[in-house]
Amino acid sequence: MYRLHSARFLAVWVTALYWVAGAASAQVEGEAVEPLTGLKAEAVERVDSLANLTQEINDSLFSFAELGFQEFETQRYLTEVLRANGFEVVHGVAGIPSAWWASWGEGEPVIALGSDVDGIPRASQVPGLAYREPLVENAPGHGEGHNSGQAVNVTAALAVKALMQRENLPGTLVLWPGIAEELLATKAWFTRDGLFDGVDAVLFTHVGDNLGVSWGPARGTGLVSVEYSFSGVAAHGAGDPWRGRSALDAVELMNVAWNFRREHLHPLQRSHYVIVNGGDQPNVVPSAATVWYFIREITADGIRANFETLQRIAEGAALMTDATMSRRIVGAAWPRHFNEPIAQAVGRNIAAVGLPEWSDDDQQYARALQELLDADEITGLATELTGVQEPPENPVSGGSDDIGDVSWAVPTVTLRYPSNIEGLPGHHWSRAMAMATPIAHKGVTAGAKVLAATILDLIEDPDLVEAAWEYFREEQLQGTVYEPFIGPDDPPAIEKNADTMAQFRDQLREFYYDPSRYDTYLEQLGVEYPQFERP
Repeated sequence: MYRLHSARFLAVWVTALYWVAGAASAQVEGEAVEPLTGLKAEAVERVDSLANLTQEINDSLFSFAELGFQEFETQRYLTEVLRANGFEVVHGVAGIPSAWWASWGEGEPVIALGSDVDGIPRASQVPGLAYREPLVENAPGHGEGHNSGQAVNVTAALAVKALMQRENLPGTLVLWPGIAEELLATKAWFTRDGLFDGVDAVLFTHVGDNLGVSWGPARGTGLVSVEYSFSGVAAHGAGDPWRGRSALDAVELMNVAWNFRREHLHPLQRSHYVIVNGGDQPNVVPSAATVWYFIREITADGIRANFETLQRIAEGAALMTDATMSRRIVGAAWPRHFNEPIAQAVGRNIAAVGLPEWSDDDQQYARALQELLDADEITGLATELTGVQEPPENPVSGGSDDIGDVSWAVPTVTLRYPSNIEGLPGHHWSRAMAMATPIAHKGVTAGAKVLAATILDLIEDPDLVEAAWEYFREEQLQGTVYEPFIGPDDPPAIEKNADTMAQFRDQLREFYYDPSRYDTYLEQLGVEYPQFERP
């Protein structure tokens, strides 16, 4: 790996050069933008030539609508595409049946391209409509837009692979999926099991409403996802309840105690729970009950402190009810920290590629959805670039992403690309409405252009790789030791969502996209985009 030969490039001026050059290249309104040239310009042209495949990948994954740990149709489809293009594929990595790992090439640098693939419960939605219309009532759907990221990555990888073959460039391309990201339940396992050992850089992609990248501590939180299960004694709820010991009582007491404790936690924490098993029927004292918690905080130390508090509360609930208690880690995510030198390189490519050219139909559709969902502002689609975001002056709470664990193992950035619409509620069916429309397709293509150009930056310029590792070692790791929230023996929760997908998969299969018969998924569904009113 490049980083193993660090004596050649460890001088601080290398890193400083990239930081200064990156900052100087940030897009400013009215400032001339340096166009892409050479292989990067060719890569952009190749991305455009792959637009049909890009759209097919995006629309196919949208139609599969699979929940976390059950992304088997997605796995089959994507690995067939990659094998057909010369990638070696391994299934079931890290003990996760729906996971896979695809690689092509030889030598250094090793660049790993990742993106999530799972959907959201009850988010089924016909795309291209400006009103609520599930494809399958109560079924999952891509209400986070995770159907689009692999289209970005595969397109960029194929464009760069062709140039690497022609120019005999060294390097290894790796593609991998974020399985069960909505459960934050696999990337810590990938990291623990050494999948990123020997990787020089991770370029992650995630759907957004603009082209952007950030560096340093990210907005949002890390978390521990944990189930507490209580065991009691069953009894007749009316005949002899005194003989029972209610596991549900333990769950309820635990929840009440945590809700009281929230008042005395830092306001940036976020925590939520659902009772996944509350007993069988009212006239039987529940002998088993389970509650599932997400414990979020800004720092790893804060997460651990709140988790320890929750553990003591669970132990207390068990004592109060004469129940026994066990726990299981379901997911984990360290707070994210992204790499500045790579982010600045991405930023220069963002400025050169620019936002897509939105049609009047695109803008009208976006505004219609913003009005439908009561967005704070009716702005339509983005027309000014986000570019490179610096770390927030003060911590900002919010969601989590288990790419955080990866970011503490190898220099990592997340590229956000404009395939969705600003102002819509998160984890909601409305976030699926644009995800198989021209908006999604244009945004994915823009993202693939930026990603392809950045891959070539890393391949053609070993100084960038060295600068990324210099920042990682000398800036990011100063004062921080990464200790995962999962233990060496914690298994992935691979049974999650199996029952839900078993309930809906056959119904969803009727709506799988058939690109051999239809140019787009909208055509297959008979949607006249944009469709504002019911026929």
